[in-house]
Parts: sequence; C-alpha cells; structure tokens
Amino acid sequence: MGNALLQSIHVHPVKAFRGVSPREAVVEPWGLAGDRRWVLIDHGGKVVTQRQQPRLALAAAELLPGGGVRLSAPGADPMDVAVPRPDGTVPVEIFGDKVEGVPSDDPAAHAWCSAFLGADVRLVHMDDPATRRPVDPAYARPGETVSFADGYPLLLASAASLDALNSLIAQGEYPAEGPLPMNRFRPNVVVAGADAWAEDDWTRLAIGDVVFRVAKPCGRCVVTTTDQETARRGKEPLRTLGRYRRFGGGLLFGQNLVPLTRGTLRVGDPVRILDPAD
Repeated sequence: MGNALLQSIHVHPVKAFRGVSPREAVVEPWGLAGDRRWVLIDHGGKVVTQRQQPRLALAAAELLPGGGVRLSAPGADPMDVAVPRPDGTVPVEIFGDKVEGVPSDDPAAHAWCSAFLGADVRLVHMDDPATRRPVDPAYARPGETVSFADGYPLLLASAASLDALNSLIAQGEYPAEGPLPMNRFRPNVVVAGADAWAEDDWTRLAIGDVVFRVAKPCGRCVVTTTDQETARRGKEPLRTLGRYRRFGGGLLFGQNLVPLTRGTLRVGDPVRILDPAD
C-alpha cells in the first residue's frame, strides 16, 4: 500500500445526476461538501433515482457558490437554482428512511426537472445534514448522519478492483459490454495503487490527513448497468458480480466510508491503511 493514492474525487450535487470531478473537496461529517444535498421526489415524496429513471444519467449538476446548483441536460436550457429559504419542509422517503427536505422555492426548477423526465417531480434540498438523517444504526456510531446519498457519507472504489472486474467481464457472457468505466459505480473517491479487492479487508484508512472508518461493503443495484453516457441498460456488471462477488445476498463493489475527522481531500493524496486501534 506504500504507493496507494487518491486518483480522483467525485461530487454529485443532485442525487442521480451527473456530477463534477474537482481536484479537491472538503470532507464534512456527512460527506463531501455539496455531495447529494439535492434530490428529486415524486408526487408521493419518494426519491427518484436512476433505478426508476435511467434518463437521469443524461442530466448534469454543478455546484454554485452558496450551495445552489446549475442544472443542464440535452435539449434543455441550463438553469441555476438557489438554495431555498427554510420556510417549510416536505417529507422525503429514501430507501425506507423518512427525512425532511426543503423544496425549491422556484417553481421553474420543478418544471425544468419534470419536463426533462416527462414525469411530475420536485427538486428538494437538505438544509441541515447534521440533524436530518442518521446513518443506518446497524452500521453507525451515535450522531453519525448522511445527506441524500444511498446510505453512507462517502463511497470508495478501487481502480485495481475495476480492472479485475473488467477482466472477468471480458471472459463472461457479455464481453462486448466491457470494459466498464468507473462512473457506472458513482463513487466519491477512487484509490489507485492498491491490490485488487484489497479494500475488502480495510477497516480504517487515512486519505491525506482525513481519517475514515469503513462502515460496510457496498451492495450494487441496477444503476451499475446503466451507461452514463447514453442511459441505456445492459447486463453488466451485475452478471459478473453475481458470479464472483456475491456475499451474503449482496453483489459487492466498493466500500462505504464514514469520516472520523474533517479536512480537505486532494487528488494525489497518499492513502494509508490504519489499524482499527489507530
């Protein structure tokens, strides 16, 4: 692990939209600054993701100063959306969690998103991630919270593990679908220089000066089969993960992290594996 480093950083301001890949990012207790603080909900308050709407892969979101977002998508004019005033919240259901969010106070933002998807959706902001949504208590320590991410503050993936997975895909039923890019897995941080699948054994690590604990491996879903450039779905990587990476009913790729300290991550930062007691 002496040569392991942070290869890339990925922030997704709106859950399920394309994100940005900055050279550095601030780590907050609930994730990277600006990551997944916005989400779309349907008329019943349920979160809308690429699971239901693969077309969301074609929409992009950039962070604006102050926490707002610039939305863009094919066939639509870009739109800037400011952080809404905290005048009231709406219930948001995200994978069984009941969370309060603040809807955009710009009706045009809801109309823009609804027109793009061809479905009635609303754009909602998480105003206070320190209090709104606890991490799954089965894997959390008291007081740990998360944004609108699937369940944990950060997702780590390994470049070597992706290479190994792509080698297996090349030998499988659907070799023409590979090699898959890392964006299929929508990580926050990508580590290079570690052995393939070494992350399965990590419990604590430091990226630069920031320390993280590994909460649990990441079980993968149909989103990974969605081409992030075309929104078309295939069979991989779930077919290959099902053959080689099935553990306890989950198809695993990547590790969910919880920050133990604050700081700033920078591309090129060294990655050190720590003892659980460190």
